[in-house]
Amino acid sequence: MRSEVSVRLAGGQELRFDLEDAAPMPQEQARHWLDTQFVQLECEPLRATGKVLLADKLIAIARAAGPELFGDPQWFASFARAAAAALVKPVVRLDLDQLTVSY
Repeated sequence: MRSEVSVRLAGGQELRFDLEDAAPMPQEQARHWLDTQFVQLECEPLRATGKVLLADKLIAIARAAGPELFGDPQWFASFARAAAAALVKPVVRLDLDQLTVSY
């Protein structure tokens, strides 16, 4: 079964990370990693209510990371592993122009 995370950055650049050979990340560790990145990257909630859904968190982190962090293979691998584990989905697609997460 195919397992990958793809991110379409603002401007249309699309990046893919193949998870076939990557060690799976435990779900709790994935959520913790995402929480840490959300704080370190000084992300803001996308909703006016301040509630942060998991999909919103992924979008906010990806937007804050931009091409610079996605250009770091180690960071991108951690992001991809965390996204797939937190969502419990083998294929995850983020579109930063549309602000969508699909699986």
